[in-house]
Amino acid sequence: MIPLRRPAADDDLLRLCADRTERIRRLGATSKAAQDQWRAGKEAKEGIRRLLVRMAPGVERCMYCLDSAGTDIDHFEPKSRRPLRTFCWHNHLLACSRCNSNYKREEYPCDDFGQCLLIDPSVDDPADHLALLPASGELEARTRKGEETLRVFGLNRPELLLGRQDAYIKCCDVVSAWHRNILKGDRTGAERRAYALHREPFADVLRALEDLARLPHAHLLLGSEELAEAMTAWLAAHTLPVVSNRAPRTVPQSRSETPDRFSRSSL
Repeated sequence: MIPLRRPAADDDLLRLCADRTERIRRLGATSKAAQDQWRAGKEAKEGIRRLLVRMAPGVERCMYCLDSAGTDIDHFEPKSRRPLRTFCWHNHLLACSRCNSNYKREEYPCDDFGQCLLIDPSVDDPADHLALLPASGELEARTRKGEETLRVFGLNRPELLLGRQDAYIKCCDVVSAWHRNILKGDRTGAERRAYALHREPFADVLRALEDLARLPHAHLLLGSEELAEAMTAWLAAHTLPVVSNRAPRTVPQSRSETPDRFSRSSL
């Protein structure tokens, strides 16, 4: 997972969602009423999907595993648990059918105080709860919320481990090629590789490499001086100034040339 910026819903979409929510309320705010209105609310769902596509990582990737295409609108808090949140814009994330239907389903674990124990990448910084070992592709939990998120979404399932391992090799190769373009003054080639990286699945692998590059003796952690130099140049070109005391986030150089989904949150 990576942090995602949730765009504001426009007045038309908010009106459509409010209308459907009121219908659910009048029908008794039951799980069946929520399900029926969700099926019938085609216009509201289309508006929600358009916004989710804007904020999705890569090319409409699942916001949980970052691998597969985001085919489903997931209700972060399930409709069965809170029917009146069925059309709440802040309760929707884009998911693949495997994460949504095969793994998460109706799960919504909470602590003893009723606080959700799943990472919402539009609210939480996943790196506060999960650590990625990019070469092995394994995610390790840093917190209880991280543990529950790994369990519920199956984020260390074999195909994801292999995908992150492949993404690690691709990121290393492409960042090194990007740096060679920079050194040769080939701006077009550099931009093409930068955009390709931001469209790739497993955006958390690139973010993990960026975090390693900020550490002392990065060349030892990254395995080569060349890659360490390339990552240092990448960070210098793509890192925005730190806001408050949060860790730096990276974005493409020009937001005006790049879709919203490539931007990081908390900027």
